[in-house]
Amino acid sequence: MNYLLMICGDETTAEHADDGCGGWSEEMEARGVLRGGAGLRPPSDATTLRVRGDEVLLSDGPFAETKEQIGGFCLIECADLDEAIEIAAKHPAAAYGTIEIRPIWQP
Repeated sequence: MNYLLMICGDETTAEHADDGCGGWSEEMEARGVLRGGAGLRPPSDATTLRVRGDEVLLSDGPFAETKEQIGGFCLIECADLDEAIEIAAKHPAAAYGTIEIRPIWQP
């Protein structure tokens, strides 16, 4: 099963962005579960798009007005949710932010 790990934090966690993953990526690659991932530019660089009728509406920044924003993501493949939780709990960002674990829709 594939899961998306959405790495979330508030602006004070941006200081950790250059820290890397402290060996987490290498460990998960060695286990064969990491399928991809990347850090994201800050929310101030975001563009939000909506289509209403025939009109394309654009706005600067993220759509959600929250303290926490998605700062990066990882795509993992594992046996089940229990393994996804174990993998996410090892990610360094879990100690200072939030990681949302979401299954990938598979028809």
